[in-house]
Amino acid sequence: MVVGFEKAASATKSVMPSGKKTPATLSSDSVINFARGDPTMYHSYWSKLEDRCTMVIPGNDLMSYFSDAGNLCWFLMPELDHAIRRLHRVVGNAVADDDRFIVVGTGSTQLFQALLYALSSPDEPEPISVVAAAPFYSSYPEETEFLRSGLYKWAGDAYSFDKDGPYIEVVTSPNNPDGAIREAVVNREGGKLIYDLAYYWPQYTPITHRADYDVILFTFSKATGHAGSRIGWAIVKNKEVATKMVKFIELSSIGVSKESQLRAAKILGVISDDCQDSGPNKEENFFEYGYRLMSERWEKLREVVERNGVFSLPKYPQDYCNFSGKYTDPSPAFGWLRSKEGLNCDNLLREHNIVTRGGTTFGVGSKYTRISMLSPDEEFNLFLERLSAIKGTAKEIVIDDRLREKLKSL
Repeated sequence: MVVGFEKAASATKSVMPSGKKTPATLSSDSVINFARGDPTMYHSYWSKLEDRCTMVIPGNDLMSYFSDAGNLCWFLMPELDHAIRRLHRVVGNAVADDDRFIVVGTGSTQLFQALLYALSSPDEPEPISVVAAAPFYSSYPEETEFLRSGLYKWAGDAYSFDKDGPYIEVVTSPNNPDGAIREAVVNREGGKLIYDLAYYWPQYTPITHRADYDVILFTFSKATGHAGSRIGWAIVKNKEVATKMVKFIELSSIGVSKESQLRAAKILGVISDDCQDSGPNKEENFFEYGYRLMSERWEKLREVVERNGVFSLPKYPQDYCNFSGKYTDPSPAFGWLRSKEGLNCDNLLREHNIVTRGGTTFGVGSKYTRISMLSPDEEFNLFLERLSAIKGTAKEIVIDDRLREKLKSL
């Protein structure tokens, strides 16, 4: 039994220090990194719920490799299994009934690798092609090619994929980097689909349906902001696929940290409790807080982009959210900036000490770049301030850019 799982610890002396560092104050010339998707903006919310999310694990607990020897995923803690299924029922964003298998991983990155292994076959004459529609998540190519597996290989943009035979298509929805709602593109015989729904939560997009696919990936980091716990999960229909995924994780890491799993279970349980609270003293739940914060940030960003005339942002259609019971606007975790005159958007922002992730890493042109919307308030406000300073028309910036290059050559 885990002491403190059911109730918050009362003796703070028993709790290990968090090890967090006090962030340095940003100066006017500090380089701010908006290339990462580190979801630290939720820190203030969880600070208010510190006692409810605290747990104490004695030194003689959680020592075995095994969590539930009777479960297909034998390293999945029963508490996390229950918390995941409950949260999906509460939010209504995915079918996670008892006839589905939950496979836990060290973040969704490990689960993605496990799925590539599970969906490929050693009997094929050549590696199975892995594709995603551009702009695609920038890590998919590297993660696919990293092990140089003979089972699968990266084959690029799903829109231009025309090879016959089996393939794996990764469908990210809402999409990273551009926030678009996606469906499969190739739609040919022999295809296997991985649905990455890391951002299909109410703070980022309207919940329009319960996702019901053969394989769905979710991650604790983007759902709640707890990236450091390194927890992800897959909802899998097919037993054989789930079994192969478990084998991959068994061989690569012999399971997943029990401490991280129990922390995730505790926090997911708190979220579900608050979402189901209908009492007179009901307070803003996590998803309501997240949606309010994301909406405010997107409103500020759009105002700045509209004023400076250099960039543009995608427009997203409003839709009815089954979770909130009202029409809501999407507020993606990333802004997909486009320079209006085809400038290298990433380079332009770096000149103003803003580091982003350029469009070429997502399979498109350099006129696009991705910015994180998940940074702390101080960094986000400084980013808006610097973005506002990029004045004038895009044509004027092109001229300035050319003049700067000419002066360099003198």
